[in-house]
Amino acid sequence: MSENPAAAIPTEIVWSESMLAYNFGPQHPMSPVRLELTARLASEFGILDRGNVTVLEPAVATDAQLESVHDADYVQAVRKVSANPDEPDEARGLGTEDDPVFEGMHEASARLAGGTLQLAESLLAGRALHTVNFGGGLHHAARGNASGFCIYNDCAVGIQRLLDGGVQRVLYVDVDAHHGDGTQSIFWNDPRVMTISLHETGRTLFPGTGFASEAGGPEALGSAVNVALPPRTGDAAWMRAFHAVVPQLAGAFQPEVIVSQHGCDGHARDMLSSLRLSVDAQRQMMLDVADLANQLCGGRWLATGGGGYDIFDVVPRAWTHLLAIVSGQPVPLQTEVPKPWRDYVRDRYGVDGPLAMHDDARLWWRSWEVGYDPNDEVDRTVMATRKEIFPLHGLDPWFD
Repeated sequence: MSENPAAAIPTEIVWSESMLAYNFGPQHPMSPVRLELTARLASEFGILDRGNVTVLEPAVATDAQLESVHDADYVQAVRKVSANPDEPDEARGLGTEDDPVFEGMHEASARLAGGTLQLAESLLAGRALHTVNFGGGLHHAARGNASGFCIYNDCAVGIQRLLDGGVQRVLYVDVDAHHGDGTQSIFWNDPRVMTISLHETGRTLFPGTGFASEAGGPEALGSAVNVALPPRTGDAAWMRAFHAVVPQLAGAFQPEVIVSQHGCDGHARDMLSSLRLSVDAQRQMMLDVADLANQLCGGRWLATGGGGYDIFDVVPRAWTHLLAIVSGQPVPLQTEVPKPWRDYVRDRYGVDGPLAMHDDARLWWRSWEVGYDPNDEVDRTVMATRKEIFPLHGLDPWFD
């Protein structure tokens, strides 16, 4: 996407303070404060008030809508623990350290899923081209269990709605530090959905999955794509990996809609991963996904948030960039963080917020076409994925 102001793209953003009810408690790393501060920072930039932007109040997804991707017994289990938090269901991941139960959890979780579902319906109806639910991206939830801070998988709910509405090919791109295992598992054997996940290797990070050999079920071989990157990968190697895998497979798959998950927990300041990325690189990936949507899908794009646990410095900046890019007018990197927002963070939370919308990173990466280095750990990871997946789509793992 050009960084110049684009023509007004019909855009929908899901946001309401009701989304803050998705709250595992004050000691949990997934604090709803990150959503509040993102919305406040985006408002300081006027993003939510742009003429082409509609802000949607998320509706609570019905049981039937949730059961399009989740087992009915699981939805009832969530309802049960939601009403009786003193009776956890750890066999289904409800009441664990990662996913402690709380009163009202079903409704709070179903609201986030409902927001992504509404965006999918808007894309189907042609009401919007670009859409974003920064409170979504709960990619670890599987058909029958909660996992990794995720109760209902809103990404999967949205994708399934697109399929049910007649879309034949959906590309799901996940750049969270953690493998998008739940979304992958739900569509494991569905050739209409290609899931691409770039993440820190499961050898060092939860959930311990997401290797190149995970390539999809027997009816959908090549539909699951995983790039398992080593700790301390950094911006240049991460961007090299992204551009060595995602555009080529997207072009071969020819999606009608792109659904993306933009967890920002790969940042160098984040406590739960070791990838050492910058906001600058995360923003660039958002621009790259926007370009793919515009090139391949007529602009049809549904973006979500995801992980991100540095709630004052990283998450609000990263997702404000996402909201701006989705709306068609990126916030320039060399922009100061508005003083009213920093004052609010200091007065409300006793924290000094960041001064700039960038990390002053050097955004340069070596193109794959320059050559493969077998002595480089990232290159070996990328080549493993290309060898596993590219031939299944008529691509040459060495040259395409």
